[in-house]
Order: sequence, then structure tokens, then C-alpha cells
Amino acid sequence: MAKTLHRLITALAAAVAAVGLLTVAPASADTDEVSPFIVGGTRASISQYPWAVYLATSSGGQFCGGTLVAPNKVVTAAHCTSGRSASSTRVVWGREDKQSTAGVVAGVTRIWNHPSYRSATSGYDVSVLTLDRSLSSAYLPLATPADSALYAAGTNATILGWGTTSSGGSASRYLLKATVPVNSDTACRRAYSQYSSTAMVCAGYPQGGTDTCQGDSGGPMVAGGKLIGATSWGRGCASAGYPGVYARIASYHSVLSQQIGS
Repeated sequence: MAKTLHRLITALAAAVAAVGLLTVAPASADTDEVSPFIVGGTRASISQYPWAVYLATSSGGQFCGGTLVAPNKVVTAAHCTSGRSASSTRVVWGREDKQSTAGVVAGVTRIWNHPSYRSATSGYDVSVLTLDRSLSSAYLPLATPADSALYAAGTNATILGWGTTSSGGSASRYLLKATVPVNSDTACRRAYSQYSSTAMVCAGYPQGGTDTCQGDSGGPMVAGGKLIGATSWGRGCASAGYPGVYARIASYHSVLSQQIGS
């Protein structure tokens, strides 16, 4: 399951109908399980998705995605930040083209990983980064426990990222987006024995073709104008029968809100 945890983002670049985010699995991730990027996606405008950000090393290399949820707070996946220091992590905002100098490169002053996080496939795969400045940007609200309709099977969700566009392929230079349907918990369990309906949500087409992949981890899954998921794991990228798995944001609304408000 090398791409399993980060596969969601791989599908975006591979096809216009697929989704893929990250190009490279996070340094702290188990590469046998995590590898998300957008496959089967299309170019996305940062002006339309101003809250989409990416995580980078101190030298500028992008390794995960994230979502701006307050002027100085970013929600991402714990497997992206577990074991990392705040001083070695950057958040890039407002940069659609990774080769440009547009936007802002913000430092990180604090990393909070869910205290119960052990691995992406075990759940609790959420993290909050505190930035060294407040950004003048629209931000995305979190899904709440009352937003159960957004997790109903068949709901169309948007996934975004700069990850690889095929499993094991090259990362995307540009922000990509794709649309995938939320799957039923039954279908998710059929694909993955580790699936937890309280900790996770999965999405994708039965035939595959659109998904996140390496480098997309931690990036946004959006429906109803809210952040409903963070790219977490999956088997390969955009493979038939193996939808992408995302952290179920509504389940962590309370603890995330505490960190965002701190």
C-alpha cells in the first residue's frame, strides 16, 4: 500500500476526470502505505480556491497540501507533519504555479498533531499548523457533526493538490482539481479492512481514473462550501475498486476548533 495513504491526490494530473494532489509522500510517512496526488484532474485557479495551500521544506520542496481555516491556521494530515519540526516547515499561500514567486511563504511556529495519531490507516490523521503571520485571505470552514448530508454516498466532492498525476509519477507544477463522489461506508469497508466510518470518509469512481496521489496528502476535500476531508491514504492512485481515503473532518470538529481558536 505504498501509495495507499497518499494516493488520493495522484489522479488529478493523469486525467481530466481524476483527482491527485501531492507529488511526494511526506518525509515522515510510511511510503509503503502513503502516496497521494491528483490523477485525472484539471488546472485550478488559486483565486477560486484561495484557501488551498501547500507545505514545503525550508529549502522550498513541496511535500503535502493543506487548507487555510483561519488567518493563521492550516489543517493538514498528521502523517505529513508527525516527526517534523515547526522550524523546518513552511506553508505556501497564493501560489498556483510552484515555479513562480507569487503569494506568501509563511513560517510555522507550532505543529499540533492529534494525540491519538499513530498511522494514517489507524485514523486521527489530522494536524493543525500555526503560522508566523495572519494571511489576508478567505478561509474554509470546517464540516461539523451536523453536516452528515455532506458525507452521504453520491455527494460530489472537490479535491485539490499539487501532487503527482500518476502513481510514482512526477508532481504537478500547477494546482489541480478533480471531482469525486463520496462512497458509502459499506463500499469503503469492502475496499479496505482498516476503514473506520467514524475516522474516515472515502471517495472515488468504481472504475477508478480520478484520485489523489503522492504529494496531495493533507490537502482539501470540499463539499457544500466546507472542508469535509483531508487527503489521507489509499491503495495506489485512481485504481478501480480502491477509492481514496480522507480524514473525516466532522469527527474532529471539536478538537480542531480548539486548536484553531488557540
